[in-house]
Amino acid sequence: MTEDGPDDASDETESIFGFDGGERPFPVERPRRFRATVHGTLFERRERALESVRAGDALTLIPDPPLQEPPQVWVHVASGEPLGHLPAEIGRWLAPWLLEGGRAEAKALRVSGPETPSWRRLLLEVRCESGASSSE
Repeated sequence: MTEDGPDDASDETESIFGFDGGERPFPVERPRRFRATVHGTLFERRERALESVRAGDALTLIPDPPLQEPPQVWVHVASGEPLGHLPAEIGRWLAPWLLEGGRAEAKALRVSGPETPSWRRLLLEVRCESGASSSE
């Protein structure tokens, strides 16, 4: 510790999350592989980014910054544009795990048009990984 604050990132991480900087264990009784819809696709012109998504596309999951309440997990296309976020009941457990070193991959399974309610337009498959390789 220096006069100005933590002398390395692990000290800062420990103070924010209350752990030693290693990966947090995967949440008990949560699925490592699941399907979810993406919410918020109509806001801030996200529907334009959604038009470029096709079934099978890899998408990026990015958790909200630490201490955000309630925590969300945002879904982005490869170019970085946000599409929306996972449902809140998933974000509550997945965001903290991602922030603490967990990794997850997302793939578009189904992309529907404007005739479908916005919260059902994009269906993802999410795979959560631990450590250097996936357990599946």
